[in-house]
Amino acid sequence: MDAAAPPSTRVLRQFRVVFNAVKTHFRNVEKAAGIGGSQLWALSVIQQHPGIGVNGLAGKMDIHQTTASNLVKTLLGQGLIEQAKSSSDRRMVTMTLSPAGERSLEKAPMPFAGVLPDALASIDAATLARLEHDLNILIAALEAGNAGADTPLSDL
Repeated sequence: MDAAAPPSTRVLRQFRVVFNAVKTHFRNVEKAAGIGGSQLWALSVIQQHPGIGVNGLAGKMDIHQTTASNLVKTLLGQGLIEQAKSSSDRRMVTMTLSPAGERSLEKAPMPFAGVLPDALASIDAATLARLEHDLNILIAALEAGNAGADTPLSDL
């Protein structure tokens, strides 16, 4: 990158690199698995936690319950998951992968949650704290509030 460029330009270019990496990964996911990134992530969570409910899925994915519910409807409509009433609480509905859901996961590139969450998980705590602080300053400058915080990156 051009070190002579102003800092704001250099940082903007870094954001472009990050967004491009995320976008490229989700494009590859869709091409390989035939489903969107958030759907694939949901499938992987359901595979790791058979019998999970919608609220549990929302918690594991750190998304709003309504978003998780919409994902579940889509996955059900595509035949990728199966639902059943919980044996311990008949009001609760649990989910497991269908054979088609298993096949979708087998075809998909890793990481299932996406490249950005995977990269962030690999960064040390001190760096993450600095990044969080600095991004809070950027968010305040954008006057963005928390809009989009509960939306998976693949859906933005």
